[in-house]
Amino acid sequence: MYITHVSPKPTNNANLTSVILFEEAGNEKPRNTGATRKLNVKITNVVSVYPARETFGGLYALSNLDQTFPYVIEIVFAFKGEEKGRHFALMEMMRESLAKALVEFYPFAGRLVMCSDGKMVVRCTGEGVPFVEATSENDIGVLGDISAIDPATLRKLVKDNDGAPTILEVPMLTVQVTTFKCGGIVVGIVMNHVLVDGKALTDFIACWTDLARAKPPSALPFLDRSVLRPRQPPRIDLPHHEYAPRDRRSEGIVNPQTKPLVYRSLCFKPHTLIQLKKESTITACNGSSIVPTTFEVISALAWISRTKALRIGPHETMKLLTAVDGRPKFDPPLPSGYFGNGIAWSCAECSAGELTHKPFSFAVQKVHEALQSVTENYIRSAIDHVELNRVLVDCGGNACCISKWSRLPFYNMDFGFGRPYQVAPATVPNNVILVASQCRGSDDLVVSLGLPRDAMDVFTKLIQSELTLKSKL
Repeated sequence: MYITHVSPKPTNNANLTSVILFEEAGNEKPRNTGATRKLNVKITNVVSVYPARETFGGLYALSNLDQTFPYVIEIVFAFKGEEKGRHFALMEMMRESLAKALVEFYPFAGRLVMCSDGKMVVRCTGEGVPFVEATSENDIGVLGDISAIDPATLRKLVKDNDGAPTILEVPMLTVQVTTFKCGGIVVGIVMNHVLVDGKALTDFIACWTDLARAKPPSALPFLDRSVLRPRQPPRIDLPHHEYAPRDRRSEGIVNPQTKPLVYRSLCFKPHTLIQLKKESTITACNGSSIVPTTFEVISALAWISRTKALRIGPHETMKLLTAVDGRPKFDPPLPSGYFGNGIAWSCAECSAGELTHKPFSFAVQKVHEALQSVTENYIRSAIDHVELNRVLVDCGGNACCISKWSRLPFYNMDFGFGRPYQVAPATVPNNVILVASQCRGSDDLVVSLGLPRDAMDVFTKLIQSELTLKSKL
């Protein structure tokens, strides 16, 4: 069993502090955008939404890639809305279209169970999707810039699962729709990552939004996960340091139970990123010099700064795991609409001393090489490794994970009241870094994470110093 307490629920306890900091390159003083947020949300109804007609009943098998990341992801979609006073009609439309979408994406209406072999499957008996209807007497403007992560506020807009003792008790999907007095709307989605990754979730939401607008669904799921079954016999061709034994007692350097976390978001401007990329030319596998990607330099800078902030000993091994969409890595690619976790995890690895004392380009090179190593053979080997070993993605100890949301088509979603003006995580799991777009149409990227307060203060100063320096070039 895995514990699913990946994000502590904010309370009035002073030990559970939630600090919001949104920084821009060149700002001498960060502005605390969460300081004025006083959001009141009233839950008016809680129902279960079932598939609109009978669907498959039985056990739905999951792949080995699904078994290794038992986390909960909470996402908030903020819409300006078009008119006031549509609460009841809006809720009915959202429920009915969701029920239609669940006919195609029926595993979302099931529940996880553990089989005798230690693997999870989905019991498809139509328990339904928990659906929360809520209102707020505030204007949606009280939220401010939601890309500045604020769990204490934003988690009022999702149905949290903090009472679930293990990932098995967490529904596959929960939805909360909150209407504001100004006509604004927030759709809060909580997904169980065991069932799907971000790409599969966006396919589902695309189908749901099409049905909400009475259009034929543009995305349908490919439900057969046997395309990612282990080879027979399983064969581990490569080292897989991205995984750790399930029963390993993690003595993590970041433990929310002993050192409460604060959450902050930092903004990277395009000009600053260009300067970072210019300074970190790396060597490609063929020996030529190349300019790294934006994501590679952000990952490297966050990895270095986090390591320094946590004051990790120079001989300690550090790992940065990156979620990589494996769908296009296969030949041929995985079927369109593959429903499940299609991601593999690259693993950049070195000592803390190397990471913090060598030139910035060293870390960028490590990240780049790790990303390039994710091939079809790497993923097949990873699947077989999971088959032969009881492992999870290593998000403990000196490892951290980073995931990029900026290319997911969240801003294309339109239920009939316009596209969202902002999409953001409601919180960030422990030892995970999220990179997302600041808002619709913006080239600014926002990096969000949680750290103990003393480490977060150091991390913030390091990033701010680097961004300020590059913004002046």
